[in-house]
Amino acid sequence: MEPAPDPEAAALSELPELASRGRKYALRQTRAPSPAPQEQPINQARAMADASQGATMDCILQEISAVGHKRKGMDSMMTSLTEDTKSVRLDIAGFQSRVTTLEQRVTTVEMQAMLTSDRDQELLCLPSKVIDLKDRSRRDNVRFLGFLEEIEGADVQSFVKNTLPQLTDLTFDPPLEFQRAHRLGPKRREGTNHPRPIIACYLRHTQAPQPLQKARMQGPFRMNDLQIWMTADFSKETSERRKAFLALHPHL
Repeated sequence: MEPAPDPEAAALSELPELASRGRKYALRQTRAPSPAPQEQPINQARAMADASQGATMDCILQEISAVGHKRKGMDSMMTSLTEDTKSVRLDIAGFQSRVTTLEQRVTTVEMQAMLTSDRDQELLCLPSKVIDLKDRSRRDNVRFLGFLEEIEGADVQSFVKNTLPQLTDLTFDPPLEFQRAHRLGPKRREGTNHPRPIIACYLRHTQAPQPLQKARMQGPFRMNDLQIWMTADFSKETSERRKAFLALHPHL
């Protein structure tokens, strides 16, 4: 049998090899190049860049948060604007309804104004029509001016019937007849120099023009030292218009 190896002898045999390994490691450490001086600023720049990048990210996050808050505010404002817009639309719809009603009323008023304008024109024509009707209703009448009061006696109609042919020297066929005859106005006091006119209405319209035509041509008639004027019977308005032309008669 071989004898067992001695541990101490084995350890001692390994010491030279361990020492050689230690010297080689120390030599490599001494020969290893030290860090270059330029790498330190690069590392500092990297550190500053990292710090700056971190600050920038914080700012970006803060800005994003602020934008989010602003967006929420804008959303609230948009909601308020939407409600205001709806309210304005409702108001506009109400105004449109009122405007439509006003337009209808204005149209009605304009139509009524047009009708009123037509009525105004008719009303302006009414006075002249009434005056014309008055004159037409009096075309069978004749007026006598200059007969003294009470010269006609109690029967004015018979007096005019007998006197007119004598004044005009005209003959009438059929015989002259009147519907009525009387003095105009209330009885005047005694001593007045202006007797009331006598008015008579012909029974036949065809007998009215001839005496008036002769009166226009001859002028006043004479009877018992009296001047008698015979004129047609006109309305007050027509008489006033005729008086305006009296000054022009001598020049015609």
